[in-house]
Amino acid sequence: MLQQTQVSRVLPKYHAFLARFPDVQSLAMATLPEVLALWSGLGYNRRAKFLHMAAQQIVAKHGGIIPDRESDLIALPGIGKNTAGAILAYAFNQPVVFVETNIRTVFFHHFFADTDGVDDKEVAVLVSETCDPEHPREWYWALMDYGAHLKATAGGKLAQSKHYTRQTVFEGSKRQLRGEVIRRLLAGDTALSSITDNRLEAVLDDLMRESFIERIDGKLRLRAAPVAAIIATDEKTDS
Repeated sequence: MLQQTQVSRVLPKYHAFLARFPDVQSLAMATLPEVLALWSGLGYNRRAKFLHMAAQQIVAKHGGIIPDRESDLIALPGIGKNTAGAILAYAFNQPVVFVETNIRTVFFHHFFADTDGVDDKEVAVLVSETCDPEHPREWYWALMDYGAHLKATAGGKLAQSKHYTRQTVFEGSKRQLRGEVIRRLLAGDTALSSITDNRLEAVLDDLMRESFIERIDGKLRLRAAPVAAIIATDEKTDS
């Protein structure tokens, strides 16, 4: 939820989400529309879909237990190396190495103050050399707090990163149109007739290709397959 979203917007959504889905099993058994309804307002609905799919796979393939190995985590939808590293550090207190914006801010400030095009690999070397192997969770907590402080007082200097890309304007974007489609389908508007944007069909094609939506008897709807369908598919494949 915190990826590219302010803490003040996340907090109420976070508490509401955990109240409805207190564990992996309850999230896995929910339908995608139920998940998206609680996610509404955070943007980037793809993140909610990946979280839902990851919960389903954890139930189907890991017995409902979140895996504690990087390879197993990266195999889940929406999880890359850095997200896997964060899970291993915060949830399992493992002294792994990962890099995100606050961590970049700290190391840019102290080691790359006048350097542009800094590769995350360079930052990762320093993270590895300085990580507290006995208390990695607390060490990363401190980095996150310190990075937030530096952003507020000295600037994040994230443009120095080789991986930096400026976020596109949301207003009038396809991202906004995608969100509007999801919002209307959640509200029961299966025709979307009042949307006149000429990019609508392209957005609908994208959402159908990504298994967000489907068209049944000429009407659009959000896909709603629960985890039972995922388990049945896996069992059929294994046999």
